[in-house]
Amino acid sequence: MKFNLDQGLKKLWSALEIPAPDSEQLVRRLEFMERNLVLPAKVVCIWLLYLSFFSSPWMGSVSDELGVAYEFIQYFFRFYIAVNAVFALVVLAMHRLPLALIQWGVFAISLVDGLFVAALTLITGGYDSILFWIFVALIVRNAVSMPPTLSQIALNLGIIGCYILGVVVGLTLADNLPDETVRALGLSTTESVLEPLLLRLFLLLLLTVCCYGLQILLEREQRKVEEAQEFTAREVQLRSAGRLAAEFAHQIKNPLAIINNAAFSLQRALKEGRPDTAAQIGIIQEEIARCDRSITQIMDYAQLTEGRLEKLNLVEELDKAIEQVFPAAASQGLCVERRYSRKLPPMLMQRQHLSEILVNLLQNAREAMKGSGTVTVQAQTQPDRSVEITITDTGVGIPADKLERVFEAYYTTKEKGSGLGLAIVKHDVELYGGTIRVESGTGKGARFVLEFPAKMLIKLTRPI
Repeated sequence: MKFNLDQGLKKLWSALEIPAPDSEQLVRRLEFMERNLVLPAKVVCIWLLYLSFFSSPWMGSVSDELGVAYEFIQYFFRFYIAVNAVFALVVLAMHRLPLALIQWGVFAISLVDGLFVAALTLITGGYDSILFWIFVALIVRNAVSMPPTLSQIALNLGIIGCYILGVVVGLTLADNLPDETVRALGLSTTESVLEPLLLRLFLLLLLTVCCYGLQILLEREQRKVEEAQEFTAREVQLRSAGRLAAEFAHQIKNPLAIINNAAFSLQRALKEGRPDTAAQIGIIQEEIARCDRSITQIMDYAQLTEGRLEKLNLVEELDKAIEQVFPAAASQGLCVERRYSRKLPPMLMQRQHLSEILVNLLQNAREAMKGSGTVTVQAQTQPDRSVEITITDTGVGIPADKLERVFEAYYTTKEKGSGLGLAIVKHDVELYGGTIRVESGTGKGARFVLEFPAKMLIKLTRPI
């Protein structure tokens, strides 16, 4: 029962979680909301408040309690100006600063905005202040500027908390003021606010939920559109590459067959006593063999027309490759550690390509450990939504002078190796716009790091 409950909660959280936008998209949203809309609006509002506070005071004769509150708000206003001046510099230099710093700045300044508006409600009608609608605007602003799930929810609940704080302090202040002052300033007392206050709180909570839900729908719809476009682009390019490889093979193999027949005829003529042409025949046959190997490599590398593009679950493909290379019955002395991020995006690839990549690397790791050791398989999503896969073993390692050549075709450090395994892995990874690198040293094991971008253009050609 507990297991089912945990699984249900995880599925519910996954369904309600907003997919994090990529860095460029998030910067554009922050630039639009914080720099183009909020910053100019704040400049105007701060200037008007400055004139109201220091040029033409809002009140004449006030009680002691209200005077203390008014003086506190004036001091808070000076602090608010200073904080916003610093934040304005951060927003204007947005493209030169780390994205995480900008996000923390937005989170902090939004809370400061909420506290300042809550302070202003003390002298503008309390819970019934017209400034209530600024809290509504702040929640909408946070939905745009703070898309990460926990950050947005925490910030909007903080804004609601600021409104409640302003109302509570305002009611306490009103209860200690003379009735004439309360009526003159339009303040509310505790007896008259419960029902309308609850309605306003319900409105703020409802708006928080609606903004969050709408953002989930919009983000997921946008992801579906982007994913469909990326799927189509990759499929079209894979087909184009397949047609290119097939056409290349068709155009080259026929002339090679003719040359081979001619070489065979020359060899037979030589046996019949014709002039010696053995050296020329050897050269022709050697070149034919070399061309044939190159064509075979191209066809083996590509294999594009035989497969189809799929949306693959990376965790499932990793587990399948591990079970294939490290079967439980035959892997005594070997340990496989799996470290997967909680949520990984689907891989838009041909299944045979991803399987070939993973199996080759895992098989190399197994052979390097010679019967005992630990393989660590790690998969995680980077901030730019690219996927990083790391396979680390505790084997004999690769000498430093051989690291640069391990991905070359026909180069191998094994006695019976073909030298094509890592070459094919590198080709398949780069076919999808990814990169692969290796970190190792003699006796230090090996670490292969693969990175697949969120978006890419498939490479149609590759020199052999």
